[in-house]
Amino acid sequence: MMPLTMIKPGSRASIKKVGGREETRQFLATLGFIPGSYVTVITQINGNVIVNIKESRVAVSREMAVKIMV
Repeated sequence: MMPLTMIKPGSRASIKKVGGREETRQFLATLGFIPGSYVTVITQINGNVIVNIKESRVAVSREMAVKIMV
């Protein structure tokens, strides 16, 4: 397992675990970041990650992206 920030743009990965406080996990779950989901990294800008998940494009801050393990 590695954090989402380590995935290269254009790569697809399966989410294994979402860490952080309960509020953070619930927020990420509403965006579709749940274990078993697939995410494709579009680009990384200043540590922030833009991904495709569940047919939506979502920007995630570096602080949140390091809590998403793939």
